[in-house]
Amino acid sequence: MDALIKSLRPGKGSEIKAPDVAPEPRPAELDPSEFLAAAVRADQPRPSRAEAEAAVHTLLNYIGENPAREGLLDTPRRVVEAFDELYQGYHQCPAEVLDRTFGETAGYDDFVLIRDIEFTSQCEHHMMPFYGRAHIAYTPVERVVGLSKLARLTDIFARRLQTQEHLTAQIAAAVDEILKPRGVAVVIEAEHTCMSVRGVAKHGAMTFTSRYTGMFRDNPAEQARFLSMVRGLR
Repeated sequence: MDALIKSLRPGKGSEIKAPDVAPEPRPAELDPSEFLAAAVRADQPRPSRAEAEAAVHTLLNYIGENPAREGLLDTPRRVVEAFDELYQGYHQCPAEVLDRTFGETAGYDDFVLIRDIEFTSQCEHHMMPFYGRAHIAYTPVERVVGLSKLARLTDIFARRLQTQEHLTAQIAAAVDEILKPRGVAVVIEAEHTCMSVRGVAKHGAMTFTSRYTGMFRDNPAEQARFLSMVRGLR
């Protein structure tokens, strides 16, 4: 895997703050509603299933198909059922996934990395899949979260209409806000079918995005070590 190291913010460099000076809190860069709660409220008006199936029927007509032919009779129902599965992340709460932590860490003070979390999401511009792997690291403060929870968190955000940049930012913000670690690092590598099977049709082109907070953002050595572990053992 070829990972990219983003340029650090000007002025950060590798300076070290005095140990008795607490770092200034940084405001969240995303609206907390984007990464702390389910995206759809229980009281939010939604079309009925019959209306959704009728919309699929209309699209079949639009592309020139005959929705009444045998092979397409159940297609509207199947598409709506597939939507229920592909977009279930709208009804799941990210905060609930990370709400249980464990304190038996024997003083562990290095970062925890979960690498190669496979995911599939849907591009919000064309509603076409993009898929790849997420790599998530965080440096805990006394307590850690179950390893599977970071994979579940990735799936919640991935099972919504997304851009890769937004997906990366949401995962990092959720881990940072809920676990309050010393730092979070997220790298996502993905292939977008809206680019590989339509438009320029460049199959195999990969997009890399990253987001760093805390010690990973402020310390180039920690970024480099994280990326080395992500690239290693291929």
